Amino acid sequence: MRKRPGLAWFAVVFVVVVAVAAVALIYALRVDKSTTSSPEPAPPTVVQRINPVAAAAPVPTPAGIAQEIKPALANPDIADVTGQITDAATGQVLWSHDPDEKRTPASTTKLLTVSAALLALPPDATLTTNVVQGPGGQLILVGAGDPTLSVQPDGQPTFYTDAPRISALADQIRAKGLDPTSIAIDTGAFTGSDWDSTWDRDDIAGGNLTPIQPLIADGGRLQPLKDYSPRTATPALDVGKTLAADLGVSGAVTTATAPAGAPVVASVKSAPLLTRLGDMIRDSDNILAETVSIEISRATGGPASLAGGVAAVQNVLTTNQFDLGSTFLHDTSGMSTANLISPDTLDHVLLGAASGQNPKLRPLLDMLAIGGVDGTLSDRFAANGVAGWVRAKTGTLTGVNTLAGIVQDTDGRVLTFALMAGGDINKSRLGLDAVASSLRGCGCR
Repeated sequence: MRKRPGLAWFAVVFVVVVAVAAVALIYALRVDKSTTSSPEPAPPTVVQRINPVAAAAPVPTPAGIAQEIKPALANPDIADVTGQITDAATGQVLWSHDPDEKRTPASTTKLLTVSAALLALPPDATLTTNVVQGPGGQLILVGAGDPTLSVQPDGQPTFYTDAPRISALADQIRAKGLDPTSIAIDTGAFTGSDWDSTWDRDDIAGGNLTPIQPLIADGGRLQPLKDYSPRTATPALDVGKTLAADLGVSGAVTTATAPAGAPVVASVKSAPLLTRLGDMIRDSDNILAETVSIEISRATGGPASLAGGVAAVQNVLTTNQFDLGSTFLHDTSGMSTANLISPDTLDHVLLGAASGQNPKLRPLLDMLAIGGVDGTLSDRFAANGVAGWVRAKTGTLTGVNTLAGIVQDTDGRVLTFALMAGGDINKSRLGLDAVASSLRGCGCR
């Protein structure tokens, strides 16, 4: 286990119970990366308040923590649990079990991806999708790597927050009085393979993945507003076809390279980085994770490829003094079963945000799903009295369950935690939730 230096607490208000409407809006039932489900609980009543955190809040003791979580850990469904619990103000490890053991992290991998993005990119960074003039009346749609671009018409909801629309491109083209003869797509912004070798092609129809191309609409969803909609196998081509249909242009959509200096006739911008990262973490969006990692690679001088994104995430974290140990990443979304991360590493990343050790990471805490309220935790923590107190990132693959986040105990002390387990998805999920929920009951002295 790595030793942690003392971390200076800083005078800010730590928001754990966020301002939420009295009747919380519960998203569609989902178990992150799971094909199983359980009955959706009734929406919890969440009192709207902000709970300040004081540096003088009593610190739980290791013995007290161990005693508090002992009943939950005794559950045989999570007998192979590994993890770590840390006091955010001091960096003191309060409990751990095999914290250096590297395991498949599933979507908690995204904690590394979002942290690297916060460290390497401006918070207001946007991506611009352009349409430029090609030869002979052709218009060329130039991809920028923004998968939030939407097929939804103006005035209709979009899956991603403040998403740009293909219809807006069409409106701008019509407003200029252009009558295009054909539509082409330029996908040269990305290099290398658009598919990781460890991914399963069945996850396209399964609603988890689409080929990572610089033109993607609605994350590749065939049903634009549905999280686990089947995805397209040809995302860039589909975007071109949508623009052609909006403009009434017949004929096949082709691939082309935009001429250097070609006039821009239409453009739309993505939402700022912080908005996109929030969507990525709360809803565990794989496509955003992979495209954001490529954005990091480009910004730091690396290749605009999946492999470049993996290298960039690790390089940025290491450069910012995060000891990744022998962490191994094959992708940046967590869909790869080849990824290996330890609970200690996940906890250390969360500690960087919760301690104030690196102010750039602070927004990560606001992006985490809120237990019993939203995102991948909308159907978790609602029935045990801790809704609103646990904020975490989930991760689930076959035989893998992970949960990493923060919780404020009854004395107002903030704890970070990272828990990993195997076994039955639903049973181990409930077991990990019980461990995290018990931390809310501390005291623990």
